[in-house]
Amino acid sequence: MNDAALLEHNGPIATLTINRPDARNAMSLELLDAMHAAMEQLERDARGSHILVITGAGKAFCAGMDLKAVLVERSGDASIGKRLLTRLAELTVRLRALPLVTIASVNGAAIGGGCGLTCVCDLSITHADAKLGFPEVDLGLCPAVIAPWVVRKLGPGPARRALLMGGVMSGTEAHAIGLIDFLAGSRDELAGLTHDIATRLASGGPKALAATKSLLNRLDGSEDPQAVLRGAELSASVLATPEAQAALKSRMVK
Repeated sequence: MNDAALLEHNGPIATLTINRPDARNAMSLELLDAMHAAMEQLERDARGSHILVITGAGKAFCAGMDLKAVLVERSGDASIGKRLLTRLAELTVRLRALPLVTIASVNGAAIGGGCGLTCVCDLSITHADAKLGFPEVDLGLCPAVIAPWVVRKLGPGPARRALLMGGVMSGTEAHAIGLIDFLAGSRDELAGLTHDIATRLASGGPKALAATKSLLNRLDGSEDPQAVLRGAELSASVLATPEAQAALKSRMVK
């Protein structure tokens, strides 16, 4: 596993830190490879951990796709967008299926695919001033990879509103609509609240937690990955259009 993602174990609680702080933890292929390597390690040997906290290094949780990487004019690679989106889709499926209870500790901005990760996790925590949202349509993109997870988290109506309206919201607003499960009053209070919730969960029986998560996945359709994998193809087809590439280029100029 490269150091774009760091996995640590502390008894029953493991922590996976997204570690590209200089890029606001945006998703590159290198980062996604590191996240997949962490999933593989946890699937093979959780080292006694049955709770996984996911957070970001620095001031952001995850700023979504690395837009510089998927701008074809800049990267010179027309295939990278599809590869990145496919790896993200596969990551969300693995994360949801992981037998550990997963907690997104959203320390800062969680945008686009980064906000989608908070929906894939079993529980999500942030602070009042964090920025979250799904601005893909504002950029000429389609959030098809994360849409199934957002629908499962918010329900069809609220998910439709969030994904079509785009933009971002505060942690307080995200908590009010059910995107976030627990809210800390400030960034300084987030670590303590995360610790308290993770410790509370860790007091449960590992087999009982894993069985309950598996049951919930079966009940809400999370065991069927096809919608997410097809979403990667749809998102990639939109990303490749001149409209999307022009919007991304304009964003880079700004």
